[in-house]
Amino acid sequence: MRCSVVILNWNGAAMMRRYLPSVVSNTIGEGIEVVAADNGSTDESLRVLREEFPSVRVIVLDRNYGFAEGYNRAIALIDSEYTVLLNSDVEVTEDWLSPLLSYMDTHPQTAACQPKILSWSSKERGERPILFEHAGAAGGMMDAMGYPFCRGRVMNHVERDEGQYDSIVPVFWTSGAAMCVRTRIYKETGGLDAAFFAHMEEIDLCWRMQCRGNSLVCVPQSTVYHLGGGALSYENPRKTYLNFRNNLLMLYKNLPYPRLLIVLFCRFFLDYAAALQYLLKGQGKNAMSVVKARCDYWRMRTGSDMRLKRTTNRRLATVSYPSLITRRLVFFRLFGD
Repeated sequence: MRCSVVILNWNGAAMMRRYLPSVVSNTIGEGIEVVAADNGSTDESLRVLREEFPSVRVIVLDRNYGFAEGYNRAIALIDSEYTVLLNSDVEVTEDWLSPLLSYMDTHPQTAACQPKILSWSSKERGERPILFEHAGAAGGMMDAMGYPFCRGRVMNHVERDEGQYDSIVPVFWTSGAAMCVRTRIYKETGGLDAAFFAHMEEIDLCWRMQCRGNSLVCVPQSTVYHLGGGALSYENPRKTYLNFRNNLLMLYKNLPYPRLLIVLFCRFFLDYAAALQYLLKGQGKNAMSVVKARCDYWRMRTGSDMRLKRTTNRRLATVSYPSLITRRLVFFRLFGD
């Protein structure tokens, strides 16, 4: 099998009815399959898949393992050369897969790539130019303090697609909303970290892949439309908690000394400044989520499992500090939004 497009679903029958038809009709070719991995749904998802999408291969997981472990368990059953992680709220375009696979075929050092990800809501509103989507846009980057941002989206400021990012370029991370990855490298690198459950796990994976000598790119000749916030809205306190906690865990796992100590020292003040900003906006639950995230990060990093992950990552790294981590500091955009 050449490529498996894997969609992780949890109680998303309505989402599949809306978005899966575009995937099925536009994902064709020899050796290409569409796979739905059901994460222990309790709605009518399995019936919808079997009755309305008979061409889709279904993997049934016994419970909800979250985004990270759900994908790990599904991809363990995949033997294709390439795997595409595709969110269930993504609408794809005609021939969207070909540019991604063609680039991967001709660039063996590239571990993963992503398409240009535009906002489905912006498209449906008839906006021109269309907004980029928050989760991935035209490829992900990372600033010196560990804050991720995108080409086309910095913090909550989202650009419109006017062709400014239409060149294929290296990126620090590719979005888990639509990521084409070499299956072998995904498995060899350890896949997504199940301890994250959801959010930031693809950035952590991309960091590990880069540190082991691989590159990542955005291929904007492929375009998809992402609804975003399908599981948790962007202002949801649970999402805030996972983003802050997992970001700190990612830094602990991957940064070399002494840079790790410097960044964590700065982040102590920056994170509490973010909590204060939430509080001033009247978002008390989000402020408490930041505080809880920091407490749980310290608890988790002292465990033997997280220490082993850091030791393993640093031992296997052939690149100590990826050059694509920019000196630009995006944190202060929080105070302009």
